[in-house]
Amino acid sequence: MEARRLSTGVAGLDKLLAGGVPEGFFVALVGMPGTGKTIACLHFVWAGLKAGESAIYVTTEESRESIVRQAAQFGMDFEGAQKSGRLIIIDALMREKEDEWMMRELAVEEMLSRVIEAKKRLGRSARRLVIDSMSAFWLRAPVKAREDSYTVKRILNKWGFTIYATSQYAITTGSAFGWGIEHVADGIIHFKRRVVDGVLTRYIIVEKMRQTPHDLRAWEIQIRDKEGLTLVRPLARRLEDESLPEKVARRIKERAEEDEFARED
Repeated sequence: MEARRLSTGVAGLDKLLAGGVPEGFFVALVGMPGTGKTIACLHFVWAGLKAGESAIYVTTEESRESIVRQAAQFGMDFEGAQKSGRLIIIDALMREKEDEWMMRELAVEEMLSRVIEAKKRLGRSARRLVIDSMSAFWLRAPVKAREDSYTVKRILNKWGFTIYATSQYAITTGSAFGWGIEHVADGIIHFKRRVVDGVLTRYIIVEKMRQTPHDLRAWEIQIRDKEGLTLVRPLARRLEDESLPEKVARRIKERAEEDEFARED
């Protein structure tokens, strides 16, 4: 039986995923800051809203107002969706405010409680959930990453969500906090960045998507005003080669071939 798929809201990404994300999946969007994870989340929610669905967005590292303004930059009317009662943004950052959808403390248990409360309010039409980001919940205890990720997936799976959950990689190491979210995810979309010829260039690669014959190549992406995230082209070389001068990359390849011939002899 073929999986029912939900659009990511990014046409090029849908093509890489054979039409979209399988319904009910827990998808991890991972990578360093500034690589496009949040914008991908905005697209995912907006695709649902345009299709007549409702949605829930948990923001832990930006305020609700910041998310709404950022969405507006790309032509997505999150403010209107909130006013019409089809979008609930749960704010875990601005905790000093008194608000029905503000979290009092940054805790997984409270987040789950608020999400379930929002689901009950919105009803069956709330099929999409974004948690941006999960990393904030284990800043003081990275060892809890895997346990917390498992708890979130196990509990929310019962409520009929398709989930986008972001995880921040450290700039200094390029590593995640405990590698928890990747272990439990049904899909992993990795966002990367490199400086090529003095220009910041962003990439994505679908590293995992169950039940999906997904594209295995890394793709350059651009973030364009009024459009959002757009796929540009697949990379002709490995991501690791992008930061190397052409002569150096060619010499490495030649040396590898020489070593291979030597082993055969």
